[in-house]
Amino acid sequence: MKHAVSLICLLLVCYFTVPDTLSAEQPLRTTSPPAAPPPGPSILSIIPAQAEPGAKVVLFGAAFGDSATVFLGSVEVQSSLADGKRAEFRIPLQLEPGIYALYIRRSDGAIGRPYNFTVMPLRPVLSALSPDRVSSCAQGRERDVIAQGQNFTNTSRLFFDGAAIRSEFVSSEAITFNVPQVSGGLRQIQIRNGPDNSSVPVALALETKPEVRQVIRGNESVNYYELVIQGNNFDVHSSLMVDGLQIGGKWQNPAEREKLIYLDCTKLIYQRHPYSPVNKDFRLQVINPGGEGSQVVTVTAP
Repeated sequence: MKHAVSLICLLLVCYFTVPDTLSAEQPLRTTSPPAAPPPGPSILSIIPAQAEPGAKVVLFGAAFGDSATVFLGSVEVQSSLADGKRAEFRIPLQLEPGIYALYIRRSDGAIGRPYNFTVMPLRPVLSALSPDRVSSCAQGRERDVIAQGQNFTNTSRLFFDGAAIRSEFVSSEAITFNVPQVSGGLRQIQIRNGPDNSSVPVALALETKPEVRQVIRGNESVNYYELVIQGNNFDVHSSLMVDGLQIGGKWQNPAEREKLIYLDCTKLIYQRHPYSPVNKDFRLQVINPGGEGSQVVTVTAP
């Protein structure tokens, strides 16, 4: 009994001497995880997917931020942003054709996934020919034509009816060439900066319709005199209609008194045998083998 009392007293002393902190559960100490970095900029669409230098390109995506830079390869491209999900820029004119890595770098240094972007060669634009009509009998520098447009280079080639001909690069807006000696009609002119990079063809008219500019008296003989017909686009087989009567032409009879003599494409000689020395009015018209006729002119002569 004595030992039991002593044990109870010892337990009471221990209970009242233990600190309060041990009588309650200690709170757990926790550490907050580090904040996740914001997602990098992402491009969802590129419009267009390929373009020429100078063309506008629009990017749509997410997380562009308030400030970001667009890159084409190592070239930083000036751009404008809107709403953190739209970027717009123009391809620098100095960029050579090729495939470039297109990506966005945000102002905090985050870089988005790169995408392949094709910079295409500048497409030549042929807008006009000066002149756009050339006489088929023009010679030398009279056959020079200037092709006018944009995006020409010193390696551009000029094509005449699908065949490359010699030309001279003047500037990015002009190329000169000399029209080949070919038959008349409409011809197609085209500028190419590469095999698959051509301008829209433009028509060049090679005029074959005869034109009478003037008729003058020439040499005189005992029973005939000459009328010199000056003009353009005359043919070696041209014929002359005199008041409805055909003279000359491909099947001209050498035995006929009235003759038409071809000198060149600008001059014909009409040997006229008048039945009277008195002047009268008559009409002349030059007809080419293809059926094209000049304007009708009135001449006053015997």
